[in-house]
Amino acid sequence: MDQSINDLSVIDRAHVFHPSTHAAQFARGEIPNRIMTGGKGVYVEDRDGRRSIDGFAGLYCVNVGYGRHEMATAIYEQAKQLAYYHTYVGHSNDQIIRLSERIVRKAGMGMSRVYYGLSGSDANETNIKLVWYYNNVLGRPEKKKIISRRRGYHGSGLMTGSLTGLPGFQNHFDLPLGRVLHTGTPHYWRAGKPGETERAFSRRLADELDALIRAEGPETVAAFIGEPVLGTGGIVPPPEGYWEEIQKVLAAHDVLLIADEVVTAFGRTGEYFGCHTYDIRPDIITIAKGVTSAYLPLSGSIIGEKVWSVIEEGNDKFGAIGHGWTYSAHPLCAAAANANLDIVDREDLTRNARETGAYLQAALHDAFDHNPLVGEVRGVGLLAALQFAADPDEKTPFDPALGVGAKVSAAALEEGLIARAMPNGDILGFAPPLIITRGEIDQLVAMTKRAVDKVAKDLGR
Repeated sequence: MDQSINDLSVIDRAHVFHPSTHAAQFARGEIPNRIMTGGKGVYVEDRDGRRSIDGFAGLYCVNVGYGRHEMATAIYEQAKQLAYYHTYVGHSNDQIIRLSERIVRKAGMGMSRVYYGLSGSDANETNIKLVWYYNNVLGRPEKKKIISRRRGYHGSGLMTGSLTGLPGFQNHFDLPLGRVLHTGTPHYWRAGKPGETERAFSRRLADELDALIRAEGPETVAAFIGEPVLGTGGIVPPPEGYWEEIQKVLAAHDVLLIADEVVTAFGRTGEYFGCHTYDIRPDIITIAKGVTSAYLPLSGSIIGEKVWSVIEEGNDKFGAIGHGWTYSAHPLCAAAANANLDIVDREDLTRNARETGAYLQAALHDAFDHNPLVGEVRGVGLLAALQFAADPDEKTPFDPALGVGAKVSAAALEEGLIARAMPNGDILGFAPPLIITRGEIDQLVAMTKRAVDKVAKDLGR
C-alpha cells in the first residue's frame, strides 16, 4: 500500500479531534479509523476499497444519496456567481429567497419565516433565544422554562445539550443548565404498564406533563420541544394518540411547541414533514440534515405566524433583534438545498420513503419478530430500529458491559453494512438514503440477519 496513504492514518490519530469517539483509545491506535474516499447511491467506499451500504445515510442526512453530480454543479455555479454575502440588515440572495418560500409553502401549518444557521444545534439555540424574546415582548419575564423529554436529542451546545435527555451528552460537562426540565419518554414497549393500551400510555404521559407544568407554575413554563420521532434516543415512533394528548396540555397552559425535525423533515417518515405524519401543529420547526442531504451544512428555524407577529412587535418596541450568525443564509448552502429539494420533489422521494419504508418495516418484522436477541422491531418510513433484549418476553436488558448493540453493528460492518449502534441501550438503528430500492432493502436485512445470528452464536444463543 502507498506509504502516503498509510501516513494519513498516523496524521489522523495525531491531529484530528473526532466527535463521539474515545479520544485516548483512538490516539493510541486501539480502535480503528476508516478514511472515506467516495460514494455512489446508497454505497460509500474507503481508502482500502471496502464498499458498504450506508444504512444510516451518514447521520440520517444523505437523503438523495452519494455522488449526485447535479448537487456539485449547483454549488459550483453558485460559487462562480456569489460565494458569500451576509444577510444582516436586509441583505439577501436569490437562492435563499427561493428556498425560504418553498420551505414555508411545503410546511404549511401556519408557518411564516425561516431563520438559517449551519447545524441543528445552532438552530435550536436560536429557538431558545426566540422563545425567551417572545415572552419578554409579551411582558412575561418569568415564563422561560423549556421542557424536553428524557432520551430526546436536540444538540450538543450548552442550552441544546441541556435540552438533550441523554446522560452521555451531559455527564462531565456541567450540564444541564438551568431553565430546562425533562419529562417522560414516549416508548411504549419499554415504559408501558401491563395491560395498558398505547392510548392510555399516551394519556398518562400527558398527565405527567400537565402535573410537571402545574408544579413549576404555568406562568414559568415557556415551551416544550420534541422530535416527532425520537432519533438518537433510540428511533422510537410515538405511541397512538401521543401528540394529540401532549398538544392539549400545551394549549391549556399557553406553552409553545417546538417540533425538532432535524431528522424527520423532507420525507424521511413518508410525509414531507414528521409533523404532517403525526398531525402536530408547532409554533417553531427545527430543520437541518435533509434540507441539503449534507452536501453542505445548513439548518433553519421555521417560525410560525403566532411567534412572528410577536417578533415584529418586539422589533418595533426594542429595535433590531440582536441575534445573528456570520454564515446565516449562506448562498452556497442555499444553492445546495434548492438542488437537493429539486431532487426530492422530482424523484418523489417522500413517496419512496413511505412505500419502500413500509417494505423495510415488514422485512424487519419478518426477519426479527421471533429472534431470541430482539425485543422490539420498530420504525416509520425509512427510520427503523432493533431493540435487543436478554429476555424479549420479559423485556430484560442485556448487561451493558456486553455491548450487544455495538457488537451487532461491528458484525454488520463486516458484512458490508453500516448500521448505527445507538447511544442509549442495545439498539441498532437504520436510516438509509431515501433513494434506497427494495432490492437494496433485501440486502440490508439479509446482512443484518447474518450479523445478529453471529452475535447470538457468540453469546451462546
